[in-house]
Amino acid sequence: MAATDGLSAAAALRTMQGGAALLWHGDYPAARRLLAAVSRRIPQPPPDDYPSYRANRAHRARLLSLLYVPLDPGHVIPLRRAPDVSAACLQVYGPLREPAAVPLRELLGVIGAAEWRRRGIAVPALGARIHPHYGVFAPVRQEYVDLVAEAPLPSTELAFDIGTGTGVLAAVLAHRGVRRVVATDTSPRAITCAASNLARLGFADRVQVVEADLFPRGRAPLVVANPPWLPGRPRGPLDHAVYDPGSRMVRGFLDRARRHLTPDGEAWLVLSDLAEHLGLRRREELLGWIAAAGLRVADRTETPARHPRALDPNDPLHRARAKEVTSLWRLRA
Repeated sequence: MAATDGLSAAAALRTMQGGAALLWHGDYPAARRLLAAVSRRIPQPPPDDYPSYRANRAHRARLLSLLYVPLDPGHVIPLRRAPDVSAACLQVYGPLREPAAVPLRELLGVIGAAEWRRRGIAVPALGARIHPHYGVFAPVRQEYVDLVAEAPLPSTELAFDIGTGTGVLAAVLAHRGVRRVVATDTSPRAITCAASNLARLGFADRVQVVEADLFPRGRAPLVVANPPWLPGRPRGPLDHAVYDPGSRMVRGFLDRARRHLTPDGEAWLVLSDLAEHLGLRRREELLGWIAAAGLRVADRTETPARHPRALDPNDPLHRARAKEVTSLWRLRA
């Protein structure tokens, strides 16, 4: 349905709840205000109820994605006071040669990602900035980065970084003096992003980025993984960095680590215990998977959560987030 400046948030929400999408023809800033107003009208989930929290997020995302803005060829928004989004859209969508439309919520994500990519995110452990691409999880919370930056290295000869994402952990290992790092990921966006970051940091000659399901070929004295922390089904591109269906990546990493370790090597599993506080996984399960894989815990270092959500009493999952601890498990055969 066509929509313009006179549409109220209440009427827009009723239309969306009825299953109809809105194609905006009014002022661009007014579309942003309408999206925010509709979001405020969607009820929040009850506190400390994780199933309701996930259901609410999915419901909210579905509704808010029903407000569309038009795009003309060349990624031009034909609305009053619309910004120039051509460069940001070209990075994500590629060339546009015919009229199209895109959810405003998605477009705002594209614009925000382009700004992050331009400015980068400071990583104190590197003394440099990492530039995330759209659809690649950004290292905005860095407890896991600091743990990898501080743990004693079993070797500086070779390391595998499993599920590299932006390449931040591969960069940290190279920065610490590891002479050769092989970084893997299954996402083409992540492969491009990691390779770009490592080249920018001057590590392209020491870090090889390859597309692989978990491990590359061969063995290394150090294999590192920071898998998604929560069991669950991803519902969007960035969710793949947060949700791990059936703990597939955690279990796959543990099950296959021994065959990719040198005799005295270590597997570093960096994992938050938020799933335990939400009742999604028990510590005994994790320890059982480690033992079943023929591994033993040589050491474990941990750090409490420092991200804003852990400190926000209004967050629906505040009670669990406030207890969250991220650990680096040093595992040996």
